[in-house]
Amino acid sequence: MQENHRIETWLPKLIIILGPTASGKSALGVALAKKFNGEVVSADSRQIYRGLDVGTGKIAKREMRGILHHLLSFQNPKRGFSAGQFKKLAERKINDIQKRANLPFLVGGTGFYIDAAARGIKYPEVAPNQKLRGALGRKPTKELYRILRAFDPARAKTVDRKNPRRLIRAIEIAKATKKPIPKLSEEKVYDTLFIGIRRPRPELRRRIRAAIRKRVQRGLLRETRNLIQREIPEKRLAELGLDYGIAADYLKHRISREAMLAKLESATWRYAKRQETWFRKHRDIHWISNETEAKKLVKDFLSKESSEQQPKP
Repeated sequence: MQENHRIETWLPKLIIILGPTASGKSALGVALAKKFNGEVVSADSRQIYRGLDVGTGKIAKREMRGILHHLLSFQNPKRGFSAGQFKKLAERKINDIQKRANLPFLVGGTGFYIDAAARGIKYPEVAPNQKLRGALGRKPTKELYRILRAFDPARAKTVDRKNPRRLIRAIEIAKATKKPIPKLSEEKVYDTLFIGIRRPRPELRRRIRAAIRKRVQRGLLRETRNLIQREIPEKRLAELGLDYGIAADYLKHRISREAMLAKLESATWRYAKRQETWFRKHRDIHWISNETEAKKLVKDFLSKESSEQQPKP
């Protein structure tokens, strides 16, 4: 009698904590890592840079509560860093954590970093096209956005439309590959649980306002002044985050303190809405509103064999 053998593919487990800025991702990541013997891999495109601590909302040492955090403060802010580069480093860190028999938590709000590391999306290693960059660099950001929208409407919905470097890079990739970024190849390498933090809009706006005031109190202006003294051009400062560009405007007496705070809040709010747009396209995210719900999800996830979990509607 012939036996039937069921072939199972085992995949290592990875838990992703995501959500818009100021939603509480870092604190939740630490709480879950404490509970389930984990380590945190940051998935934030600005927190990778050295010296960008206050303006990026980077978690402080005391807030880590002894949990190991990876991929923070390792890159020179004068240099760029691609999603493809992040994917390679994140995979290495995740594998190291698993070898230590610990549970990796990928925590952040940069959608294309999360997609690259957790979903296995392979972003093309498109070499810089200096001629194209030179031509595009002379165009205003509104024109760059119109060009990107014609090439890649999906990417245009989520990109920071006021960041010329991001716009130019997205156009560069779209022109080189002749296809939009979301259609690039995807390979499943982990058994994943996606946990998203959902806050009511009024609450999220209040949290953003509080976070901005906290950053100013903790030294955003001092940090921006230090970056300027390191001879980082204003254009690059704006690329590193609107916080620094707006703070630089205040330091150079172009706007008042009240205008600076108002601009920081409105810019951060727009960014949070773009993050939500990115996350909404994925149906495998389990949305939670508190730590108790997240702990139950993780406990259930770990108690099952590697399999595809269906999120609650």
